[in-house]
Amino acid sequence: MAEAPSEPIAFPFPDPPSVCELPPELAEIRDGQSVVEVKFPDGISGWMVTKHADVRKVLVDSRFSSKVMATAAAAMSETETGKLMNESLVGMDAPEHTRLRKLVTKAFTARRVETLRPRITELVGQLLDELETLPRPVDLVKNFSVPLPVRVICELLGVPAGDQDTFHAWSNALLGDWQQVVEKEAATVSLVNYFGELIAVKRENPADDLISELIAISDGDSTLTEREIIALSIGILSAGHETTANQISMFLVTLLHNPEELDKLRDNREAIPKAVDELLRFVPLTTTGGIIPRLTTAEVELSGGQVLPAGAVVLPAVATANRDPEVFEDGERLNVTRENNPHLAFGAGIHHCLGAQLARIELQEALGAILDRMPQVRLAVPESELRLKSASIIRGLESLPITW
Repeated sequence: MAEAPSEPIAFPFPDPPSVCELPPELAEIRDGQSVVEVKFPDGISGWMVTKHADVRKVLVDSRFSSKVMATAAAAMSETETGKLMNESLVGMDAPEHTRLRKLVTKAFTARRVETLRPRITELVGQLLDELETLPRPVDLVKNFSVPLPVRVICELLGVPAGDQDTFHAWSNALLGDWQQVVEKEAATVSLVNYFGELIAVKRENPADDLISELIAISDGDSTLTEREIIALSIGILSAGHETTANQISMFLVTLLHNPEELDKLRDNREAIPKAVDELLRFVPLTTTGGIIPRLTTAEVELSGGQVLPAGAVVLPAVATANRDPEVFEDGERLNVTRENNPHLAFGAGIHHCLGAQLARIELQEALGAILDRMPQVRLAVPESELRLKSASIIRGLESLPITW
């Protein structure tokens, strides 16, 4: 068994000097211990796993439970937020997870999602039309990166256009810093109440949207309750737009930070699908790349001989797994034409991101259109002035002033 440090490492780590860098502690852990004990702000200790093989094991091995972790969180709090976590797909294990996921998977098949591309292309064009009328510099976050995925996911769910800005505010609070308990609870209560009312409307007047489809399923399947529809809708809303909204801006600033890679895309639009997957690998969604910790239900041995006991909190560091030199050649370098790219940005196993293909399409269409419409796009401020959002689980920019 590998020797562990005598004291847990404080987590989360401090922000690096540049928004395009990762905390150096991550690489030090991966290239040193590979599994280390960390202490979270609430005083709980857990284990951070950083190698690709071990992170994948945490994501696919049933001994690493999402349900037990979510149940423990809910037990510590009788809040709506805690209950919702326990009722969401990310907080479930098989077979409960299998039953619910099967009901919504058909809405996210690659074939069905691909049919949304023309509408996504249209929305991208509309937003860029509006953006080009604004005085420069323009904040890409406010005027493009946020509204695009909000509109896409709300149309998919069947949320009226007039409610979309409010929805984003609630979702942003829901995925805010884990210490913002009051804000999270208020947002959760608002979302639960809103979806309860929307379901009642859709039940009377069904439309061609996901919520109406789930209602139809529930009418014929008594195992799908209204509460489950609410939890599914909130999960899809939050995961389906907050992540992509931040990735659009982070991907662009990363390309601007790597001009030789950006030039490859300027010269070859056919490379954009590969580039999006490379950016998914290279640009982490959170500080560690992972969001949901797991709890071991039995003793588990990892690849380096480290044994984790039953009942251990485990945080899979996808960010370092996606740069593991044993898997990715020159993994610390962005390469938009990378061929072999088994990244874990969308997770793995039963919790592989339901909307992975939808996210890919949005990111492909967004980056392609920006390069077509603004071939000379550039930062309007020094990169050193850009700031990451200070109170968010998701790693994103407060603003991204650009000109062209």
